[in-house]
Amino acid sequence: MGRSKQAPYARAGVDAERAGSALKDLTALLRETFAFRKAIGRVMLPFGYFANVIALGENLGLALSTDGVGTKILVAQMLGRFDTIGIDCVAMNVNDLLCVGAEPLALVDYVAVQSPNRRMFREIGKGLQEGARRARITIPGGEIAQLREMIRGVHRDDGCDLVGTCVGIVPLDRIIIGQRIRPKDVVLGLRSSGIHSNGLTLARDVFFRRRKLRPDRHMPELGRTIGDELLEPTRIYVPEVIEMLRDELDLKALIHMTGDGLLNLSRVAAPVGFVIDFWPEPHPVFGLIQAMGRIGPEEMFRVFNMGIGFCLVLPDDPRQIDRVMAIAKRHGVECYRLGYAIRDAEQRISLKPHNLVGHAGRFVSGSRFRVQGSGKGLGRRSL
Repeated sequence: MGRSKQAPYARAGVDAERAGSALKDLTALLRETFAFRKAIGRVMLPFGYFANVIALGENLGLALSTDGVGTKILVAQMLGRFDTIGIDCVAMNVNDLLCVGAEPLALVDYVAVQSPNRRMFREIGKGLQEGARRARITIPGGEIAQLREMIRGVHRDDGCDLVGTCVGIVPLDRIIIGQRIRPKDVVLGLRSSGIHSNGLTLARDVFFRRRKLRPDRHMPELGRTIGDELLEPTRIYVPEVIEMLRDELDLKALIHMTGDGLLNLSRVAAPVGFVIDFWPEPHPVFGLIQAMGRIGPEEMFRVFNMGIGFCLVLPDDPRQIDRVMAIAKRHGVECYRLGYAIRDAEQRISLKPHNLVGHAGRFVSGSRFRVQGSGKGLGRRSL
């Protein structure tokens, strides 16, 4: 694909299609390790979901996830402020663990640095501590690596990377990956706190490279500086989702809106698609990125969460829906009824308010998809 035809995110430095192709050999080799444990330690899920689970016996599973903060760290370096990225590290991991129905318990961190910096370590520690408090987990260990030859920062000696690995528990007969979703089940969305920790490469490309803005530039549309907006910590959904799980609501899927945005809905195990017939107004930062970068809605909804950080799928039961919304409200999180599931083996996503259809890892306009698609109608019952 020529440079001129690349999507904005790929031009900015993140080529999801190429990464997916390159990953195939790695995952094929790692999948062979599943055969190394047949009883305790056996792998319960295939690759591709938000977290995996291994069996511990007595109907108990250990859920595992690992993730980092990504290039949000570069914004922290630009501002010389590292006290929130630890929250993001916790959030990216615990929110993924929730998606298999697990309760997060503990996280270990890995900090790679260009040079030891006491102030940086202290601020990263403050963020990790606050993230652990919000997620109700412990951080019993971690690792520091000094990698001067590998790590480079925005300023001299401030290079770092932050990654976490989280564990939790889930009964083996209560693992949730969307396998029980049926047509007409309802999709609810929990509001994000902003950009979270995905799409920062594209956001930085638009603000700092193309528009030459400084991170301390105050933007009236945001009511604060660009840097402060981009460093807003990823929302941690553990308290409200765990309460929903303990309330024995019939939650059929729990979906973290991370990289690939709304396309994460298609990761569920059931042969269903989704019709999204309502979408709340995204945070102003998304409008700024779209306008300043001249980015189409297809790319915006593929890269960013666009205002919804976590989705839940449950039956179209007013009592259960009201209960979920009441729990979310009690925890200070806005909750919206977004749409519903339909029967569709190709797992397409129809985003009606923006006339988009998501399929095969990307969004296209609804009219274009009808011309190039399989010829099946895009009616209410089937995409």
